[in-house]
Amino acid sequence: MSDNIEQEITSNPAFKWYSLRVVSNKERKIQEMIELELSRLRPEEKSLIGRVLLPVKKQKKIRNQRPVYVEQIQMPGYIFVEADPQAWVKDSILPKIVDIKDVIHFLGKEKPIPMRDSEARSILQMIDSADEEEEATKETVFVVGEEVKVIEGPFQNFLGVVQEVNEEKKKIKLVIRVFGRGTEVELSFLQVEKQL
Repeated sequence: MSDNIEQEITSNPAFKWYSLRVVSNKERKIQEMIELELSRLRPEEKSLIGRVLLPVKKQKKIRNQRPVYVEQIQMPGYIFVEADPQAWVKDSILPKIVDIKDVIHFLGKEKPIPMRDSEARSILQMIDSADEEEEATKETVFVVGEEVKVIEGPFQNFLGVVQEVNEEKKKIKLVIRVFGRGTEVELSFLQVEKQL
């Protein structure tokens, strides 16, 4: 997507992006409801609506000694809808979206105002960079002798030197300096990050 982002902001040249204000913490459910309502449109109406996006970023957390990826919404209270400006002229499409429970309104209320291309581009880049960051996180390689920072657990924010790497178990052994003495600890890959 990042290669095409400059050329194509929308999936159709006639489409524009619209900002839909919704109740916070209900964004995912509302996105599903919008997609369900749009699937019920007549074919000629469906062609006027493109994507419905919710910018999310996956974050790694450790729960019960196991890595878990949790999606965090980047712009709480907003969903972005790609549509042909003519979609709002037809009386049947706008009410189907706005009448969904917990939808507040489009920017522009009864006459939705499209986002500027620069705004749409920055949101799409945010989504794209979150995807790329997730890919990079999964491919981290640690090398014996390099310094890493502990990001989770009792030694959080301590720096340590990698002594051993176990690729199979996704664990590393570190020596961390505590009160001037080296302490060896074993941590999972998700509990440490490379030092820049």
